[in-house]
This record gives sequence, structure tokens and C-alpha cells, in this order.
Amino acid sequence: MNVTRNPDADWVAWAAGQTGIPERALRAYVAAAVTVNATVPACGIGWNTLAGVGSVETAHGTYGGGYLTGAGQGSRPVVGPALNGAGFAAIADTDGGALDGDPRWDRAVGPMQFIPSTWQLVGPDGAADPFNIDDAALSAASYLCAGGRDLTTADGWTSAIYAYNQSDAYIRKVRDQAAAYAASTGAAG
Repeated sequence: MNVTRNPDADWVAWAAGQTGIPERALRAYVAAAVTVNATVPACGIGWNTLAGVGSVETAHGTYGGGYLTGAGQGSRPVVGPALNGAGFAAIADTDGGALDGDPRWDRAVGPMQFIPSTWQLVGPDGAADPFNIDDAALSAASYLCAGGRDLTTADGWTSAIYAYNQSDAYIRKVRDQAAAYAASTGAAG
């Protein structure tokens, strides 16, 4: 199937049923992969990689019982724990609490869990919202493809996911989830 920037609604509904990914999130992952691959064709990012990250990070924006609206907004903000060095890296506040509500420590935000300093670098434009699945998925795809990474190779894919989260256990979780999504839909990437 040839997926376009506006993924076929029938395919999205079918694939959502096969994978358990909410349709709204799946549409954002597919559109982000198509958009970034059109501008950075050497990257080769697959929608299932973005879905793997989204699953591990926030269960596609549904963590804690939330859901994505038709406009792609979370029904409530998804904000991670304080990155205060207790079980996580210590990252002092970088945004005055503007995105995460914490003026002392950074916290990852939104369905793709960006820390504020990373969002400042990869948010697609000044109007981008890390709590919106479309903006977050597009920013995640751009971030994973940064630096000329080729996600069609094992080393390039691992390097990209490692840049997102420097944990071998995290890489395994994302890899396993992305592979399961691809297998359940017969899709490569």
C-alpha cells in the first residue's frame, strides 16, 4: 500500500484494529514518517518506529486514562516525573516551567515525551505544541532522522533510538514494539 500524507482512512482503521494503536495516533505516525521521508529520503523512518516510541513513552497519549481528541490534543497534559536524579537523569529546569509546570527540574511532556530543551530544538515551528500528537510525531521523526541517520540499517536505527533515550532496555522495548506493529500489518519499516 502506498501511504500518503493523508493516510487512507480505511487502512488506518484496519491497521489500528490490527495493532491496538488509536486511529488518531496512527494517522499522526504515518503522516510524520511520510513527511520526513519526503524531505530526508535517506532516513527511511517507518511509522512503526514512531509508534514503538509512542507506545513505550505514553501508550500513544493514553497513559493514565487519557485520550487523543480529533484535533490530536491529549485530553489532559501528559507530564513525566521530575528529572531530579532520583531514578532518572538530573536535568535542571530549562524553560522556567513553561511547558512542564516545574520551575526547578525538567519533565518530559506530551505523547512523545520531549524534555523542554529538546522541544525548543525540534519543535517544527513556533506554533508547534508538544502536547499535540501531530506536532510531537513530526518532531520525533525529524529528531530521529537528524544527523544523516539511516534508519533502514540496524546501526542507524539503534543510534536514532539511543539519541531519544540512552537506555539499552528502552531500545529493546521500542524495537520489539515496532517489530510487532510491522508484523501485525505486514508492513516494513
